[in-house]
Amino acid sequence: MKYMSSIIRCVVCSALCAVLTSCYDAYEAEGDTPKDWAATTERYVPTDEKGFSTFYVPSIINPTSKVGGVGDPMPFYDAKNSEFKVLYLQDFVENKPFCFHPYWGVATKDGASYRPLGEILSAGTNNYQQDAALGTGCCYYNEADGLYYIYYTGENSNCKDRQVVMRATSPDFKTWTRDNLWQLHGPDYGYNGADFRDPQIFKADDGLYRMIIATKPEAGGNNGWFAEFKSEDLKNWENVGHFNMVWDRFCECPDIFKMGSWWYLVYSDSDRQNWSRKVKYMKANSWEALKDCFNDPGAHWPDNREGVLDSRGFYAGKTASDGTNRYIWGWCPWRDGSDIDDRNIQVGGGPGKEPKWGGALVCHKVIQNEDGTLQLVAVPALNAKYNKEQTLKVMASSGYDNGKLSGDNAYVLYNRLGYHNHISMKVTTDNNWDKFGISLFRGSDSKKYYTMVVNPEGENSRKINFEQEGSEGKGFIEGIDGYNFDRPSDNVYNIDIYTDNSVIVMYVNNKACYTQRIYGIQNNCWSINNYGGNITVSDVKVSQQ
Repeated sequence: MKYMSSIIRCVVCSALCAVLTSCYDAYEAEGDTPKDWAATTERYVPTDEKGFSTFYVPSIINPTSKVGGVGDPMPFYDAKNSEFKVLYLQDFVENKPFCFHPYWGVATKDGASYRPLGEILSAGTNNYQQDAALGTGCCYYNEADGLYYIYYTGENSNCKDRQVVMRATSPDFKTWTRDNLWQLHGPDYGYNGADFRDPQIFKADDGLYRMIIATKPEAGGNNGWFAEFKSEDLKNWENVGHFNMVWDRFCECPDIFKMGSWWYLVYSDSDRQNWSRKVKYMKANSWEALKDCFNDPGAHWPDNREGVLDSRGFYAGKTASDGTNRYIWGWCPWRDGSDIDDRNIQVGGGPGKEPKWGGALVCHKVIQNEDGTLQLVAVPALNAKYNKEQTLKVMASSGYDNGKLSGDNAYVLYNRLGYHNHISMKVTTDNNWDKFGISLFRGSDSKKYYTMVVNPEGENSRKINFEQEGSEGKGFIEGIDGYNFDRPSDNVYNIDIYTDNSVIVMYVNNKACYTQRIYGIQNNCWSINNYGGNITVSDVKVSQQ
């Protein structure tokens, strides 16, 4: 009978799971009535699914025991097959010593759904190969000879030069041949042998190919350089000099493209333990002028935020275009040091420590403003993917009356989310200083919960801050905030938030983009909060896949 009782309890739990989109890891004592979670507001601690459906991960993921994740994306548009292909460094939890980070890949038409391609280029097989480990590079299709070219970083600290640029070719993107007789060694051209990586290819206005490589002077030091090589045929390369990076910061994963009449260089500022470790860009009206911008970066920032494109939750971003749309792919990192519940499951958003390397693949659409500045907005295909509108219920509130939130710490708490959510709303503030936020992983019993606060940084400037709120919350979480953007002149904020397990992306008025990882969003309530003053909330919707 006890065995049969256990079976019945499992069936009941499975039925509840179906109602709430995914399984609750909840157990009641023998004889207890299963809890109606949908009617409650207590905090629940879920785990991520075995796969992410929008922000791609290559294998089974668990916050405390992940099998693998996406490292630096290398996207390109494959015109031969009319699709984007995104190569990436496959990061296993148990990487082999010396021989790690093979190139894996996915294909996509729209940046919202992916087809896994598996391994594209393998890592080395012994500790003394120059390319025992693979580093970031790029892929380019050459119509002239019908070959795909991968230029990549071969890395091995056992070799004379730790990092070397290498290449492989393929006629069909399936069978790859390494060109073992060709290598670029930094010291041959006055560059550093330990830092000579991340080759990126583009075609300049003169019709010649250019390859840009992140490096340093041969003697080392803090200052970084971008080395420039040119070629007529993608095979033979000539060094044509170098240009500076940003002051004493090392800038990696360069991506160069022309959009309209403007030239852009997108890069990742690798200044660890610093707010500036984000994906940024520089712009100019010619390739030569773009290089000159780095001689005095402070005088050439493209906008009022040093060209920052997203939060610290998005890194190693590179772009690709099909001739009409340009998208950027980067990774949203794993985080350590988050709250740990009594089952040793990681929850929350972390205390602000340095995020781990690699994680989930995140894609944004790149749009160009009239003045040439860039913004990241939601991939259009997401709305079609998150198309099942859910019933929205107010579960609790304070200072809330028919869409109006008044007074300090006023809030409205809504019913539980699923695993894949699109939250949209309009927030209108009464004056130029009102402050509001959206909290996730929140329950009526939460001593800590996590909030994206749209914070006044002055009367006419706003920034998305990340805060740990609640009676035991520490407040502002350093190192995970966004960037300044202009307060809307009408004080109306149109907000879209997309979640996929623990990864979220928040867009505000197509003027601010904020990527973050928060463990425990799914199957928990969420809220909109006011901090003094008055705000009006309208058009609140939740849709799921």
